[in-house]
Amino acid sequence: MKGRVLSVAGSDSGGGAGIQADIKTITALNGYALTALTALTAQDTQNVHATLPVPPDFVALQIRFALGDPGVDAIKTGMLANAATVQVVLDEIKNSARLMTTRLPLVVDPVMIAKGGESLLDPEAVALVREGLVPAASVLTPNLPEASALTGLSVIDEASMKQAGQFLLEKGARAVLLKGGHLQGPKVVDLLMTQDGVKRYEAPRIETRHTHGTGCTLASAIATGLAQDMTLEDAVTRAISYVRAAMIRAPGFGGGHGPLNHAITVNRLTRWD
Repeated sequence: MKGRVLSVAGSDSGGGAGIQADIKTITALNGYALTALTALTAQDTQNVHATLPVPPDFVALQIRFALGDPGVDAIKTGMLANAATVQVVLDEIKNSARLMTTRLPLVVDPVMIAKGGESLLDPEAVALVREGLVPAASVLTPNLPEASALTGLSVIDEASMKQAGQFLLEKGARAVLLKGGHLQGPKVVDLLMTQDGVKRYEAPRIETRHTHGTGCTLASAIATGLAQDMTLEDAVTRAISYVRAAMIRAPGFGGGHGPLNHAITVNRLTRWD
């Protein structure tokens, strides 16, 4: 086991996304998962039925003690629910940076909208993510609707993905992985953008309704790779491969957007990469 990853995210009572997906992913990739819970949700594979935010002061305590003992090698953020929670997360990350000789990798998954269409982040919080978390991010992992919300651009194709990515790099993110799952067509294109250029990932679209938690899983997998001292490109490449394998071998649970098979790495006789 290598790499301690702190997930700062909400709970998915259905187990497919959120902090549950993060723990499963980090563990499946041989990392050690720590958590700071930001919200409880009552949800199934079809809808988020209710949300209960965790008090921001308590979110801060969870982060603070995890960073102190047993310690953290990378941080991943997911659902942050409201502006007060975003602010305490920013404050704790900044405080930790002052105490450490090196800056911890921070993977920001800007969770804003649930698969069923429910809003998971209020407008004030979206603005704080844009102005605070984006500049702090080692890697930002927006899907196309999230990229649109963060940039004000209409992100609908590969050209506009590059425009959005450049905007977010100029905002201060060190790398942006624009996820192209919302694009039309038989191929899915993801773009990893840094100041050094663009790396393009293209793969056949997997026709499935079992996509719940793909964003959480991808961001956690990247954070795990960075915590294990992988290069950014290697961490992203492994993460994309892991998500695709977990989708292909999804267990088929639920009547809506079903969960992935996070345990795909457990059987070493089964190739997943």
